[in-house]
Amino acid sequence: MDSPVLLFEPGTLLPRVRQVTEQALACRALQPIETEFDFLHQGNLRFLVRKLANVARKERAKIAQDAKSQARGKEINPFLPYDSELFVSDLTPTHLCLLNKYNVVDNHILIVTRAFVEQDSWLTAQDFEALWACMAEIDGLGFYNGGSLAGASQRHKHLQLVPLPMAPDSSALPLDALIQAADLENRVGTLADLPFAHAVMGLSADWLAASAAGDYLLTCYQQLMAAIGLNLQALLPDQPYNLLITRLWMLAVPRRQDSYQSIPVNSLGFAGSLLVKNEEQLRLLREIGPLTLLTHVAYPR
Repeated sequence: MDSPVLLFEPGTLLPRVRQVTEQALACRALQPIETEFDFLHQGNLRFLVRKLANVARKERAKIAQDAKSQARGKEINPFLPYDSELFVSDLTPTHLCLLNKYNVVDNHILIVTRAFVEQDSWLTAQDFEALWACMAEIDGLGFYNGGSLAGASQRHKHLQLVPLPMAPDSSALPLDALIQAADLENRVGTLADLPFAHAVMGLSADWLAASAAGDYLLTCYQQLMAAIGLNLQALLPDQPYNLLITRLWMLAVPRRQDSYQSIPVNSLGFAGSLLVKNEEQLRLLREIGPLTLLTHVAYPR
């Protein structure tokens, strides 16, 4: 495949994210959710746990959106049309970049298809080209919630990217050391410390500089989908899943439910970052254990 067509000047995306963030905060188009954080340990892993301090605002907004949808007789798509105050940049002919309206992590961006595509569709080379365009500019964690049972809250296809490090103490993702020790460059494997079904692959050291980075990521993705048991010949994935990507590795996790004992989990949970609504959920998570929670929303190995 030819080099992807980028619709922004290289080196400008992160400054643009910061500029639009400042403007969107000033006009209240961006509504960050305040959190308090703690760390929980289970096995050899340390999990960042954020507790929402202002979940009521997001829930009120969701109720208002649902009410509008019912009044119009259809579901509202916040990406078509998108809020111009949250628009960051055109990325490629097929994708654009928006701020995440209700962000928990600073500079959290959405990589959205211009035309409507269902969120539970297969990812394509064009999706990965747009993700590459962002990851070449921002060292972050890219992720995809493949279906509502995997934590997707909108039907319109979008990947997401949060800058690294995510933890307030600037620590690395807990998976980084595990994957590095496993020596999985360009091959699929599993990690003994993870009790849930998954497949992981280390990425080539130079993939970001490759002109066919989208094709490379697509190939890695397809190998991981096959490894977690998805039928690549089906028109749509026959299993919800989470996909996580850094500059160093890619991880796929098949899902069976969106939450366990009222605690929701999306892709960030498998990266070691969990979100609870209140003190009661935090106490429950301490009792359950983060790895146990993830195993219940995924599948045991």
